Amino acid sequence: MIARLWLCLVLLATSTGISAQSGGDFGDETELYAETKQVNQFFRRFNCEEGRNGERFYPGNPLYRDPEFRLGYLDILFDGASASVSPADKQAFIKDVCQPAQPFYLDFHGGNWLAEVNTRFLFEGSERDLTLFMRLEADRLGHKWVIERIQFAPYLKRFSQRPAGETEFLHPLSHELDFMNLSKVFRSSKDLQGYVPGEYEPDQLTLFLLDVAAGKLTFRTVTGMRFHFFQVDGWYFELRDVQRSGYNTGWLITRLERVPEQERSLLLRDIYHATR
Repeated sequence: MIARLWLCLVLLATSTGISAQSGGDFGDETELYAETKQVNQFFRRFNCEEGRNGERFYPGNPLYRDPEFRLGYLDILFDGASASVSPADKQAFIKDVCQPAQPFYLDFHGGNWLAEVNTRFLFEGSERDLTLFMRLEADRLGHKWVIERIQFAPYLKRFSQRPAGETEFLHPLSHELDFMNLSKVFRSSKDLQGYVPGEYEPDQLTLFLLDVAAGKLTFRTVTGMRFHFFQVDGWYFELRDVQRSGYNTGWLITRLERVPEQERSLLLRDIYHATR
């Protein structure tokens, strides 16, 4: 509580133009300024619309989206300790987005990015981890976050794959019997996986909405989150909140991969932890 109050006082002082002297009551502000504290701030810094000390760059400012300044500045937005960001890929990525003839800027409302939110729900008497995948959707005159899909282990168990050698099926001539054998299917089968198409994938989101409405799932808390970006052609990167001492902290790129358009759906399946 004291630490949170201290941070609020520092932010209030800096936002109103009050200067806290290094070594005074608030200590050295350098690390506080260097940290990318908000996701919106990451967007501004990526687009070279804000400096490292928190100064906003607006059109007319010589540094606003300045290609040369941006070329050297983007490096601070990467997690320097991450093994999932190779130096070669990082430099190639920065070069791609900073091309003088066709620079690329992130668009908050431009789609092709999503939030992965780790949560905890009370389910059947115990707390269980549940992942929400969310995206921004246009809504009237603005936008809103919507839950696009979820991942919940208990739901997956309900739709486990049939064991090898399982032979239950509807005979191809069932129609000649007016499908009367359906009575046996629904009377004796607890697992109906053998009676649906092979490509069927359970709709966990529908089960989630039904269970929340019925009071079977009760929200407890958010335990973490990260963001997945596909806006830059040919690239994917992951954004996480990295908390440690020093200047390389806050919302940083912790994973970077070259992803051709034809491979994007495969990576999305990996992110969604798809079962097929």
